[in-house]
Amino acid sequence: MEIRRAGTVAELAAAEHLFDNPVRPEWAERFLTAPGHHLFLAYEDGEAGEDGEHAPGAPVGFVSGVETVHPDKGTEMFLYELGVAEPFRRRGIGRALVLRLADLGRQLGCYGMWVGIDAGNDVALAAYRSAGGKDDGSCSVVTWDLT
Repeated sequence: MEIRRAGTVAELAAAEHLFDNPVRPEWAERFLTAPGHHLFLAYEDGEAGEDGEHAPGAPVGFVSGVETVHPDKGTEMFLYELGVAEPFRRRGIGRALVLRLADLGRQLGCYGMWVGIDAGNDVALAAYRSAGGKDDGSCSVVTWDLT
């Protein structure tokens, strides 16, 4: 497995099967150029070519994060979304992606990282716990539909 930071709209479009909705090029471009927005893609190992090198295969997972800054707290990393294709789950890909985002957060001077998850999402919770995250049991999520 190889984990790389996404840098082009084409890379995001190639990973569209991992997202909830189709990739919109204008939104993808805005995400990629917005300061503090990060997205890493995990690729399965590809087949060996004639030169013996292994090319990465299709994207099998992703993690996105956004740096959030507050005047009295400093900067923390918000793990916005984690997704791994169904046939590749429970192989450590989600854990590796979370750890990669956490490493970036450390490099950027973030004091912490957090994520909200849906109640009952035991697969996600297991991935986050395996990457060192702790569920303090005190969080609720309140949402607004602004459409």
